Amino acid sequence: MRATIIHKPGDIRVENVPDPKIVTSTDAVIRTVATCVCGSDLWDYRGINPVTEPHPMGHEYVGVVEAVGSDVTSVTPGQFVIGSFATSDNTCPNCRNGYQSSCVHREFMSTCQAEAFRVPHADGTLVATPEQPDQELIPSLLTLSDVMGTGWYAAVAAEVEPGSTAVVVGDGAVGLSGVIAAKELGADRVIAMSRHASRQNLAREFGATDIVTERGDEGIARIKELTEGIGADSVLECVGTQESMLQALRSTRPGGNVGFVGVPHDVEINGQELFFSHVGLRGGPAPVRRFLPDLIDRVLNGRINPGKVFDLTLPLDQVAEGYRAMDERRAIKTLLLP
Repeated sequence: MRATIIHKPGDIRVENVPDPKIVTSTDAVIRTVATCVCGSDLWDYRGINPVTEPHPMGHEYVGVVEAVGSDVTSVTPGQFVIGSFATSDNTCPNCRNGYQSSCVHREFMSTCQAEAFRVPHADGTLVATPEQPDQELIPSLLTLSDVMGTGWYAAVAAEVEPGSTAVVVGDGAVGLSGVIAAKELGADRVIAMSRHASRQNLAREFGATDIVTERGDEGIARIKELTEGIGADSVLECVGTQESMLQALRSTRPGGNVGFVGVPHDVEINGQELFFSHVGLRGGPAPVRRFLPDLIDRVLNGRINPGKVFDLTLPLDQVAEGYRAMDERRAIKTLLLP
């Protein structure tokens, strides 16, 4: 089968590799219906994460079950399924506490930009839809595998509540999904921080009430201005840089909360500043599996349409262009069709 392999920063190729097989009795093999390029994939592509040898790419997926191991009971061949970027047994104490992305048997998916892939812990990772979904719903269902689930967790971690004011730092696919989440969780005011017109327009379509184009100290000052000098109740940090983290923490009111889901790169937090700010901080890899049933229902019922974050669709053979377009900010997110 064909699969995406990164050889070195900037060098993405589609190559023929062996078909996936059942390795343990809890595995499933999925035939890909759609996959995509994630903003976090760009850390490898740009060389920020070292690439020491060729390896496969991709952790977002929807597909049809092709085969299951002898112990798999929750999904069967022929079903359309969605799963998290982090596998989980969904039975360990961490899973039962709602943190499936910290499952004691967790594995991170990394082979999904391909025609097929193996999913460990299939029973606890995959969720089947009631029937084969309509084609126009595929992009939105695909976002649930990571970016929409991650944006949702950012809002949950930031404790967005009905009537509150939420700020979203980051206008990539996760940040835009965070706008949807904040709106769905009842925020009266959703302030999106974005400098790009196309992303601003999509943020407004998703429910943003205000747009802030300033960054750094100027961005913080603008948030304070919009919140009567106090700061926001909830801030969703969806980037993972030092600047974005400081912007999030300093835009939050005393007693407010920051949900951070951007994978941190060289982020340092000053303990004294955090202590005296009275700001709560929670984040990490999103427990997407916790939210999948609810988010699937919202997509199937037409309540949310996060698939609009995909503004470039390419065949798998052109995956290198999908990476380039996102790296050069010509695309928010690239959908790949095998």
